[in-house]
Amino acid sequence: MGVSPDAQDRSPVRRSAAATPALRGSEADARLDARERQMDNLLGRYVGYLGLAIGLVLTPFLYEPTPAYLAGVIGTTLASAGWTYVFVTRRPSLAEDPRWGRVYVAGLLALMAALIYQSGFFGFQAFAGYIHSFAYLRGRGRWTALVCTASLAAYGQVGSPPVAQLTAGLLAGWLVLSLLNAAVAGTFMYFSEFTASQTERRREVIDELNEANRRLSETLAENAALQARLLASAREAGVLDERARLAREIHDTIAQGLTGVVTQLEAAGAADDDAALRRRHVDTAMALARESLTEARRSVEALTPGQLDRAQLPDAIAEMAKRWAETAEVDLALDTTGFPVPLLPELEVALFRVAQEALVNVGKHAGARRVGLTLSYMDDVVVLDVRDDGGGFDRDGVVTTADSGFGLAAMEARVQRVSGTLTVESAPGEGTALSASVPAIPAEVRS
Repeated sequence: MGVSPDAQDRSPVRRSAAATPALRGSEADARLDARERQMDNLLGRYVGYLGLAIGLVLTPFLYEPTPAYLAGVIGTTLASAGWTYVFVTRRPSLAEDPRWGRVYVAGLLALMAALIYQSGFFGFQAFAGYIHSFAYLRGRGRWTALVCTASLAAYGQVGSPPVAQLTAGLLAGWLVLSLLNAAVAGTFMYFSEFTASQTERRREVIDELNEANRRLSETLAENAALQARLLASAREAGVLDERARLAREIHDTIAQGLTGVVTQLEAAGAADDDAALRRRHVDTAMALARESLTEARRSVEALTPGQLDRAQLPDAIAEMAKRWAETAEVDLALDTTGFPVPLLPELEVALFRVAQEALVNVGKHAGARRVGLTLSYMDDVVVLDVRDDGGGFDRDGVVTTADSGFGLAAMEARVQRVSGTLTVESAPGEGTALSASVPAIPAEVRS
């Protein structure tokens, strides 16, 4: 009874390996998001010092570094750095407040104007102007601050001449550069903001999916626990039913037979002077004793099969089915699909008994030449299929009883006691297909 090739695809190891790429992808996304947030945080906090550093380093090379001039440049640079430090670096929540954000950006632009008037190289401070305008302002205030920053940067690009020296050509160049700076910076900031919005939306979607997966996992765990409890209840009910059945059988067969044995032996003892009568009573008592012994053996055989104590379910069914096939002289095809795992004892007993009873029915009623028996292990259920090429029957025309014999009602009741289902398909002259499905609860699960 071999295991099909696709059994490996259903193994727990293969399933966990298949889930690994998704898990790794989620972890990679989390690391990427964390790195992106860290970079945004660093850029927002320290970009205000970049333009100051560039301007302070380059200014002495192109401007006459007199002590008074350098003192003014250094003083204004320190003031701008201190302004950014207080609002952004030391207390970032302060600039994030809408009211204080407007105060901060206005002061930043005022100090930037003073620096650019002293040296055009401080036009690099425009990086801070653009980024902080969009970070700490809202609505039209963002675009107003961006245009002001572009205009100040353009003033530095034309050489930051004194106002008295501004000619028509310089004014025209200043205007053109202001518009160009505003267009380039506005486009860049717009797409940057759009990308940031999309990224935030993606994070929200991922968070929602993770939350949904968490709730789904909890629900599946609750369902598994509930199924285990239901199966435990069904097992207890089955135990009670089995006890009641045994009690009825003992009362109706064994107890009555033993009563008859006692009665016949008493009658034989009273017939001391009639040897023929005494012999007749003794023979009757012996016959009743044999019948009681047969009933006792049949009741014991209805309990847990001994084959399951010696082997796993697929092997136990194979052993029983092969022995039946040799006796019934029927060709038998056995197969197992999936990854066989030990199930709860009551599940294995139910499947074994259904297979046993189904084969007995085939031998008694079907007149089949070939029988196929397949045991399929799936993720959620284990399915037993028994098919024959016998005469079949009209399913609607069969009257079944749930007595202790081998019948469809008895098999269906046995399967239902373990929360399973039984289906039978048959038609006259077309054979019969029986399928029993039970939950795939491993043997280690306990309620």
